[in-house]
Order: sequence, then C-alpha cells, then structure tokens
Amino acid sequence: MMEPVSIIKGSAYPLPRSNIDTDQILPAKWMKRVERTGYENGLFEIWRQDPSFITNDPERSQASIIVAGENFGCGSSRQHAVWALRDFGIRAIISSSIADIHRGNLPQEGIVPIELAQDVVELLLAATGVNPRVEIEINVTDRTVTCAEAGVFAMPFRIDNVSHFNLIHGYDPIDVTLTFEKSIETHESSRDPWLPQCSPEFV
Repeated sequence: MMEPVSIIKGSAYPLPRSNIDTDQILPAKWMKRVERTGYENGLFEIWRQDPSFITNDPERSQASIIVAGENFGCGSSRQHAVWALRDFGIRAIISSSIADIHRGNLPQEGIVPIELAQDVVELLLAATGVNPRVEIEINVTDRTVTCAEAGVFAMPFRIDNVSHFNLIHGYDPIDVTLTFEKSIETHESSRDPWLPQCSPEFV
C-alpha cells in the first residue's frame, strides 16, 4: 500500500520545455533492468550531464515538484519513467497537459499529475525559475494549487476521480483489487466444480 497523499508542500524544478518524452525522462537502456526500484540515477540522465541542468542545482536538492511545458511524458508508455521520477523524490508534475498514458501511470506510484491553464503554469515557471526556494502547496484532497510568490491562490486542477480517490487513500491497483476480496472469494466458491479451479498452493 502506498502512502496516502493529502498535502504536498515543496520547491520545484522548473522545466520550461514542451514535449518532454519518456525517453528523455528515462533513456531506453534502463529498460534492461528487472528491478522496480533504483532508477533515480537514470532520470534525465542525458540532460544531467550538463552541470547547469536544473536538477544539478544544489539549492534545489530537496525539490519534489516538476513544473514543465506542455505534453509532458509523451512517447512510449514505459512505467520505468514513472519509477525514475518516484525514486528521485518527485511527488507531483505540473503542466498544462500531461500525455494520457503517462498521466494514468503517475498516480499508480503516488505521484500527482496536475494540469493547469498555460498562463498559470507560466507564472509558476517564472517564480520557481527565479528563486529555488519558492514553495508550492498542493492540496490533493481539495484539488488546488497555491504559490504565493507566483500570485497563484487555491487554483483548481483537473484530475480524474479514480486517481484522486486512490491517491488520497494510498491505493495502488493491487490495493483496489483487494477491496473486492470478499466478492471474489464468494464468486470463486460458487463456481461449478467442473470449471477450472485454482490449485490449492496458489489460494
């Protein structure tokens, strides 16, 4: 079970680039690994070779939010890219648009996908770009974003109801399935004996 997410307060990495794809988030060579953790060093690996890249800024070492240009997470649907964001300590992505599959994958690892109007994203990019200590507060329960330095106060954001419910309760897809455990057991116990049965060692 994941940690429930209700309030996120933190500084940000401003990435004013559009169409950041999953291969830029995590290069394909990392797909050879079979583990589900340990991907933090692969996050933006190519870009991080530039010492001036934003995640190399020591003043932002505790940042937990990415504010990005439109169409973040486009490209292939690799869940590994989400694991890299999670392992690096990212708790929310703010953009005017997040690619559909990536937007659905993020909450499964406890990362909040936040879509705001482009003019609001530009205000956040400007404020966080100037001052690495600017704090953004995300109220996941109320679906609002506040950043006083950017002049953004309780700005509503869009997130589908299923992802919202799972985030605030700390549910991943397996947890959701287990909420129906008794119904599944009832169904299995009522199956005709001639139908395929689960071996006892797997029950």
